[in-house]
Order: sequence, then C-alpha cells, then structure tokens
Amino acid sequence: MWGQVSSFSLTPLRTFKNLSNGYFGIGELMGNTLKVGTAGRFSSRYGVGIRKRILAVEVKQNQASTCPFCGFSKIRREAAGLFNCKKCDARFTGGAYEPQTLIGKTILKMVTQKSFLAGAEELIKSKESSFSDIEREVEKSLASDSNKSKEDKE
Repeated sequence: MWGQVSSFSLTPLRTFKNLSNGYFGIGELMGNTLKVGTAGRFSSRYGVGIRKRILAVEVKQNQASTCPFCGFSKIRREAAGLFNCKKCDARFTGGAYEPQTLIGKTILKMVTQKSFLAGAEELIKSKESSFSDIEREVEKSLASDSNKSKEDKE
C-alpha cells in the first residue's frame, strides 16, 4: 500500500480524491467494466451465471421504447409490469422489465392479421363438428349399453 521510503516520508501508491459529496474515495481504483457492465457492482459475488442474467435484464429494462398509443419514446416503468407514458399519460401493462414481451408481440400480429381470424373460425367449426360427432358416438354407445342391460335382465 505504501511506496518506497524517500527522505523519511511515505508516499501512498493510490491517491485519495475529494468527491463532490464531501467524502474521500480511492481514485483510479476500479477499472473499465466493458464485459460486466452494470453487474460490476456485484464484483465476484453471486456467481457468473446470475450476474449475466442480471445484466441481460438490466439491458432490456433500460432500453428506450416507444409508447403504443402516441409513438413517443417517453415510457417509464412504474412497477413490475406497469408502464406509464410521460407524454400522453397512458398507463399500460407489459412484461416485468419491458413494455412488450415477445409473446405479446406475436399475439398482436396474429390478431391484427385477417388470415388469422378466418383460420380461427375454421378451427372453431372443426372443433364443434368433431365434438358433436363424439357426442353422437357416446349417445349411441350408451343406448346400446342400456339395450343390452335390458335384454340381460329379461
């Protein structure tokens, strides 16, 4: 920690800076955090995997995103899943850390496409027809079972 003795005075290797808040801190102690980014505040604690996950979440959370109502990038996260546009004062829900999740975007595209609506109607019709066919078969089997039980009793 202390440098070489020169003429009976010790000189520190690291200099203390007077920070703007009035406290003294060790200057030039922390290097660049090019790889770890904001997860560098955890140093070597908690493991690499968890720090990488936190970094990925924080990158998503701090990205500028546009408001789905007015189109301006003035969205702020109020709580987990709640977002507020500062321009048009619209409040809406989204993912925990991002205003729109990948699944939400996919569903929105599917709903807005007309081909999806036509496909959904066909799917509903096919389910109804198959369901009614199954009901008919069950009724027939119940009727035949009841007829067999009547014949066995006689």
